[in-house]
Amino acid sequence: MVNQLQVRNPRSGKIDYFITPPTATEIAAKCISLRTAQIEWQQLGIEKRVEVIQQWKKSLLSDQEKLNKALVNDTGRVIESRIEIESVINSIDRWCNLAPELLATGETKTTTIPFIQLQNHLIPYQLVGIISPWNFPLLLSLIDAIPALLAGCAVIVKPSEITPRFIQPLLETIATVPFLQDIFTVIEGAGETGANLIEYVDFICFTGSVATGKKIAEETAKKLIPACLELGGKDPAIVLDSADLELATSALLWGSVVNAGQSCLSIERIYVAESIFTEFITKITEKAKSLKLNYPNIESGEIGPIISAQQADIITEHLQDAVSKGAVIHCGGNVEKLDGGFWCLPTVLSQVNHTMKIMTEETFGPIKPVMSFATVEEAIRLANDTIYGLSAAVFAGSETEALAVASQINAGGISINDAGLTALINEGEKNSFKFSGLGNSRMGADGMKRFLRKKAILTKVNSVPNPWWFD
Repeated sequence: MVNQLQVRNPRSGKIDYFITPPTATEIAAKCISLRTAQIEWQQLGIEKRVEVIQQWKKSLLSDQEKLNKALVNDTGRVIESRIEIESVINSIDRWCNLAPELLATGETKTTTIPFIQLQNHLIPYQLVGIISPWNFPLLLSLIDAIPALLAGCAVIVKPSEITPRFIQPLLETIATVPFLQDIFTVIEGAGETGANLIEYVDFICFTGSVATGKKIAEETAKKLIPACLELGGKDPAIVLDSADLELATSALLWGSVVNAGQSCLSIERIYVAESIFTEFITKITEKAKSLKLNYPNIESGEIGPIISAQQADIITEHLQDAVSKGAVIHCGGNVEKLDGGFWCLPTVLSQVNHTMKIMTEETFGPIKPVMSFATVEEAIRLANDTIYGLSAAVFAGSETEALAVASQINAGGISINDAGLTALINEGEKNSFKFSGLGNSRMGADGMKRFLRKKAILTKVNSVPNPWWFD
């Protein structure tokens, strides 16, 4: 009997799509096929691989309307879906331009021992498995896949079962490109499928929750294969009394509610100097009230639905917990159910503290809890009072002042006088701190080099006895 999974529409709440996960046997067969084709893919060389990936880009561009329609149905929002496709196209061009230099090897060097020469070679992992989340379904399925393919790996992706509608149109673009479909595929499925996938790959990239990330880390450790894990965040922002409040409130509004706050890089807690606290709350509340739901017209408004029904419950729980402990809501403040979909207007809270879930656990919604601080040292302590360390933001009147604070925040990427820059600037290599992740940076040169093992070829170039041999 076929084991179909139901898929909920985030706008209507109705079950209107079904997926059929592959069996463990089918996954194994796919992986064997991908491994076989990877040998020739690697041997093609980087110039030919770039040509193939550029052909795929043309296919993505020609089918982008179909892909966009599927993404909109998956997520219930329009603007971010278009941005996802644009980001993928830009990522292809960026990695295609960088890859030839990053993959250059074979230069012979003389070592510290004059008659021993060294060549370094880069060997791709044969098969990379990617398990991606539901908040940016296309982008986070391909953000690791593109550099891995160019590095010479075969790739298999398992996106979230919550947003799987884009898989079929994506597979159609892959099928139009000779060779690509032999070394790259996307499969449907839920947690069981992801767990099965780990058994057959050489490298795992995972983006998602800390709980699932820990399980994946355990399983990959048993196999002694590498894992790059980008997990949860509870990103703080610190606003010093010298900050430009117009700039800070606009940046933090965007940084906390873009994609309805459904981003691991979303600002989820804001610490503001006491002297400017009241003015800050007034300004950010006014700006938050100006944003509207894109309901009932999907083309209007800035705030899309909460994609996951489970996440809607978490947001509600965090808000109720905060209010029960004394938090004050200045705007928004609840999750509404409209035509079966879950919606939440941008919400500003004050009188919050670290006994509240909304200040300590990942909320993943358009929520801005704002807390005052008396000293810079207190602000830094509060920002670091977390199990997470993904990214953060600092606002100050001078770069020097902001950098002094940023240097003391335990997070992988810090935006100065802005928010969410690490999602937009791809050159900055960064690692996740604490429970926000594990493994090499997916940004910068490391984003490709992590898919390569280094091999050293050491050659003796004369026939004299080595001085360290036995007499």
